[in-house]
Amino acid sequence: MTDPTPSDVALELERLRGVVEAGFARVDGSLALLVQRSDQTDKQLADHEARLDALERNRWPLPSILALVGVIGLALTLWQTATR
Repeated sequence: MTDPTPSDVALELERLRGVVEAGFARVDGSLALLVQRSDQTDKQLADHEARLDALERNRWPLPSILALVGVIGLALTLWQTATR
């Protein structure tokens, strides 16, 4: 086996540099895509949180209304029993 010449070493190093740059470019593109998807997920999560908060705010009168209906029903039952 012969010793490589300096020009052969330089050529191989240049090829290796190209392969590494291409790999880094591919990884950089993948990371950019992941960041974009993460941002979209964060926006969707914030939207869902806002919608859930709105639903919880609009739900509050339901238990109060049910309790009121129960009390009215009890009062009507007691009134009917007392008037017989």
